[in-house]
Amino acid sequence: MRTLLISLLIILLASVAVGLAQNNPPATGTVPQQDTLSANNRMIYGHVKMILLTSAEKMPEESYAFKPADTVRAYGQLIGHVADSQYSFCSTVLGEKSPAPGIEKNKTSKADLVAALKEACAYCDKAYDTMTAESATQTVKLMGRDMPKLGVLTVNILHSMEHYGNLVTYMRMKGIVPPTSEPGFGQPPKK
Repeated sequence: MRTLLISLLIILLASVAVGLAQNNPPATGTVPQQDTLSANNRMIYGHVKMILLTSAEKMPEESYAFKPADTVRAYGQLIGHVADSQYSFCSTVLGEKSPAPGIEKNKTSKADLVAALKEACAYCDKAYDTMTAESATQTVKLMGRDMPKLGVLTVNILHSMEHYGNLVTYMRMKGIVPPTSEPGFGQPPKK
């Protein structure tokens, strides 16, 4: 899985590099490529955040301890892990120490985990909302490697969706329709 994430990141970063390497000024009325990349990343994160929070809320309290096998995390542990990782990735981008590590190990109730995930996502909002064309290419250390800040935020999205895949399986096993399978998901709101 790590190889897949690294490969996807390399592909994304290569396309970002091509866009950033172009020195032609934008035509009148267009948004510079770099700003488009940051805005697109922020928009995708908004969808991911909504999917994660909806998943956390949909599962009943009594199923938060559910594990399909002893060798995997419980549903609640997955929610806690995702919250921890939000802090980890976004604090790296913000240049801060992670403010709330250990959610997966220290919280077990649905109410506490949903609240922790909401707080972690709000923390990440700062990283996505403050990303600019200039800061997107600044490098930070992630897993011992230099990586552009925009790349770190992309890894956060990939990691979140990887674990959403786990959450989907758990929800299906409990007869719950995952958010992305609900009728009308992804459709623009009706006016």
